[in-house]
Amino acid sequence: MKYLLKNIIRPLYYYIKNKNEREFYRLYDKWGEYKRYERVNNVKFCKYSFDVPDLPSFVWQFKEIFVDEIYKFQTDSIAPVVLDCGSNIGMSCLYFKKLFKNAKIKAFEADPEIAKVLKANIANNKINDVEIIDKAVWISNEGIEFGSDGADGGSVNASNNKVKIKSIRLRDFLENETCIDLLKIDIEGAEYNVLKDCNESLKNVQNIFIEYHSWNSESQKLSEILKILENNRFRYYIEGITKRKHPFVNHGKDINMDLQLNIFGYKY
Repeated sequence: MKYLLKNIIRPLYYYIKNKNEREFYRLYDKWGEYKRYERVNNVKFCKYSFDVPDLPSFVWQFKEIFVDEIYKFQTDSIAPVVLDCGSNIGMSCLYFKKLFKNAKIKAFEADPEIAKVLKANIANNKINDVEIIDKAVWISNEGIEFGSDGADGGSVNASNNKVKIKSIRLRDFLENETCIDLLKIDIEGAEYNVLKDCNESLKNVQNIFIEYHSWNSESQKLSEILKILENNRFRYYIEGITKRKHPFVNHGKDINMDLQLNIFGYKY
């Protein structure tokens, strides 16, 4: 009976009660099985309309951001500062503005084509106080080799079709702010190098989100990232994104990434 309550009845009640949960199922029913990497403009959700380059990833972004609310945070500021590194098409920017209407957002997007979609979505939906920086978040302003996948997986770790794009040094932006309410880092494999460069510049960051990627071609850097958080007085919580059945047997050698985590850091 407890299992039935937890796994069937409670989710059904949540579905009935929560409008974003209902919207997710509507979006999934319409777009969840749609062909990947095929752009569709003016996709309607809630009261908004976005251009979307990859509908399945958009549907799951909606669930993660608006249903699960993984970026939800608290602050006493009436105009919190958010550095959104890896803004993609703007779903996170929209969420932050719904959470805090006066939020000041710097939105960084490395992929030049995705950045165009981001700009259009922000403008067309009249989302104010969002400064879009169409450059890669990196450790210098000298540019970096980057490979696009046409959706939300473009990376400096791409194995082919890489081109040099413009970059910014995140550390410079951190040092220009007296208080950063949330630093979101979802930059597809560049997170370790960037955090290492920013190790001495995180004192004004109150909350930090890191999507950690462990690439099979590189040594794992999770312990070093956690050490950076500890050195800057963050408590952290770690949540797995993907599961691998029988990990002692299945080492994930047949895929590019053998581990992907969400790391939430916060200061008391």
